[in-house]
Amino acid sequence: MSIFINKPVNAFVPYIFEPNTKDLENVSINFGKTTARLIHFGQIKEALRWAKLGVRLNPNDERLWAILAEAQVRNNLIKEASLSLAKAKAINPKDANLWFAEGSLSLQQKNPNNAILQITKGLSIEPNNANAYFQLGNARIMQSKFRLALQAFKKAASIKTTFWEAMNNQGLVLFEMGKTQQAINIWRNVLQIKENAEPMLALAAALNQSNQRSQESLSLAKKALTLNPNYVSLKHQEEQLWGRKLQNATKQLFKHPKLDYDVKRALANSN
Repeated sequence: MSIFINKPVNAFVPYIFEPNTKDLENVSINFGKTTARLIHFGQIKEALRWAKLGVRLNPNDERLWAILAEAQVRNNLIKEASLSLAKAKAINPKDANLWFAEGSLSLQQKNPNNAILQITKGLSIEPNNANAYFQLGNARIMQSKFRLALQAFKKAASIKTTFWEAMNNQGLVLFEMGKTQQAINIWRNVLQIKENAEPMLALAAALNQSNQRSQESLSLAKKALTLNPNYVSLKHQEEQLWGRKLQNATKQLFKHPKLDYDVKRALANSN
């Protein structure tokens, strides 16, 4: 005779969710989107945490590695960002944006030679990227290869006709090449597109040096320093790839007694 009683047993059996690969991919993509939103709103530390979770869930998606790299850059983790981009490129070497991003990182690391290699590779995949030619021009400035820089900036502006930054940098190069009048013409054209402190102050310095309408140069300088007082700083000028000739011309401009108050105010308000 059986000693077991055949009746239901009311026991709790826990259910464990085991996500499949598709589930993990979807979750990781949402992590990537969340990271992008956090970066947009300046929550860079939180963005980095989400980005790391995303690549752990789905390490085979180059987009997640790319957005992790961006989060790392925002947190000044430049070497880590370079490694993340290398992993992204290994997954999808045909994504031109990954090569361009690596080139941009190399520029931040003051390595124009590697930047040119990366950007050129990207341009072989996507040959009409205006921003890539702009970055290529910046790398050439860092190498003091002004003619090649000018070619790159002209190409960028030809692809995107409203690309005032590329036009402005043509002026920077032309001024260093001793072509002051051409630089002046370029900066005047830039200011027709965008009222920005950089071309404004550069134009003021060039006009002052060439003794053309000095009152205009003073007016432009005052307005430029109001718009962006950081341009009073030699360090900021260098970061914007201003050459020695333009820096010296600007230094001479700032010595004008009618700019004394404006220069002091800019120094007080600059970063």
